[in-house]
Amino acid sequence: MLATTPPADLGVPTSHWSLDDLAFQILQDAHYQDMSRSTVQRILAGADLQPHRSRYWLKSHDPDFEAKALNVCGLYLQALALYRQDELVVSVDEKTGIQALERLHPTLPTRPGQIERREFEYVRHGTRCLIGSLIVPTGQILGSVTERRGTWDFVRHVRDVVVQFPHIKRFHWVMDNLNTHWTLELCRYLAVDSGSWTKGQERYLRTGKERRAFLTTGCGRHVVHFTPKHGSWLNQIEIWFGVLSRRVLRRGEFTSPEDLTRKILAYIAHYNTHFAHPYEWTYTGKPGASGDRRRRKRFRFRRRQLIDMRSP
Repeated sequence: MLATTPPADLGVPTSHWSLDDLAFQILQDAHYQDMSRSTVQRILAGADLQPHRSRYWLKSHDPDFEAKALNVCGLYLQALALYRQDELVVSVDEKTGIQALERLHPTLPTRPGQIERREFEYVRHGTRCLIGSLIVPTGQILGSVTERRGTWDFVRHVRDVVVQFPHIKRFHWVMDNLNTHWTLELCRYLAVDSGSWTKGQERYLRTGKERRAFLTTGCGRHVVHFTPKHGSWLNQIEIWFGVLSRRVLRRGEFTSPEDLTRKILAYIAHYNTHFAHPYEWTYTGKPGASGDRRRRKRFRFRRRQLIDMRSP
């Protein structure tokens, strides 16, 4: 199909197709009649093709990518059933280097015929790190804002999540391969909480490979499920980090790191009260799953939730 063929292969010196390029190329081809831009657009829409769009992606070289992806996706799909059996799936990660930016001059608010205008220059007041956990079956967010991304900061956050759910018999932690996610301190805490830590056990946990193996198999009440390397997009908390960026950080004004911390925690409380919901995970670990249905159902869920809230 023309739209899926790189323009350079047909002698067109552009990086991607536009509607005008496609219409002109069709006109140049003796096998086809002239076609308008609107007709080209309808054909592309019908075939779900968007040659004008592009996004970054990162190829994973993990030899066990499929097995790890299937494991994580299977957890998401079974999260509600597991929750009914007192097993909790938790997606956890850090959002580092969040800047407390204050505009040099006040933002001009929106008004009829004019959008909001933000000052280009800003003052930096420092950074903070957010360690966030998404409770997969409910959509609840638990967050810890810290000065840095340290070993004990992550362990304390995991502990704070655990104490929120004393009735849970087993925790399934979904996390990526960041070095703070397989430290000796984390191994010790999870094993001690499970009652499976033995004296001298640290002698067998000297390497990262040994610790990761221990976290995935040897912590009793806790099981860590690592995403594939370069596969952190499989971690559901990343979806919510995008929500936080759009709703709070991108256009926010922060006069200090403390102000940034307060506003992040206030949004988490607001989100949990009014908007928290489980994501409908449609990707099964195999190619070909579309996210359109998920987005439509999520929108309907939010709309129905707002209607219910407003009903007398």
